[in-house]
Amino acid sequence: MQLEFVRYEKRDRIAYVTINRPEVMNALHPPANEELSRVWDDVAADPAVWVAILTGAGERAFSAGNDLKWTALHGVPRMPKGGFGGLVARDDLWKPLIAAVNGVALGGGLEIALACDIIVAADHARLGLPEPRVGLMAAAGGVHRLPRAIPFRIAMGMMLTGRQIPAAEAARIGLVNEVVPQAELMAAAERWANEILECSPLAVQASKQAAVQGLGRPLAEAMAAHYPLVQRLFASEDVVEGPRAFAEKRKPVWKGR
Repeated sequence: MQLEFVRYEKRDRIAYVTINRPEVMNALHPPANEELSRVWDDVAADPAVWVAILTGAGERAFSAGNDLKWTALHGVPRMPKGGFGGLVARDDLWKPLIAAVNGVALGGGLEIALACDIIVAADHARLGLPEPRVGLMAAAGGVHRLPRAIPFRIAMGMMLTGRQIPAAEAARIGLVNEVVPQAELMAAAERWANEILECSPLAVQASKQAAVQGLGRPLAEAMAAHYPLVQRLFASEDVVEGPRAFAEKRKPVWKGR
């Protein structure tokens, strides 16, 4: 896969996805969005990938969001499959995603992070949805995901003012899972990934699908709903392997099938 604006590596069942436009704070223009869309297609399709880590090149920015200079010259960009970053509108990527926020995550940058399942932030990172300050809105899911991630009035305060918050505050309000020094960021993200890898990949994906798809439903309806990956899990070899390994006092050998 030829990529100019994204670095993509796979090691030990972890996919590493790095937005590689540090000269513009890893802001995304259409070619970068298209590349990310292709990368997420590969993450979803590759059975050897069980978890992915998304970060930005350099130490200044995870992503400053939409490339506004490009937009000023060319107009509002057309979005690829999956929406901004090839990710925010996907409904078929049930492998766990970890955002390693290595600097500012603003506008679309925060929206991409919100589309991930776990957010680990460097201690100097700043997060926000400043779109109203430039006459826009967080239309790539931010206005919907942020109020689902943190208390409603805190989310409204951030969205209506465009205020940026430091990583420590983001952790206090539950927007990020963990804050670490910049030098420890990728190690922390990999620690989360490796803990996930100790679990059955089918169980993890079924848990994510049921949690996400059940979130907006009344509890009884959510519990009674049909989730394809839950059905797949309970028909799998892994659902037999887990209890067997426990009984035999050994680590399970997950096959993902």
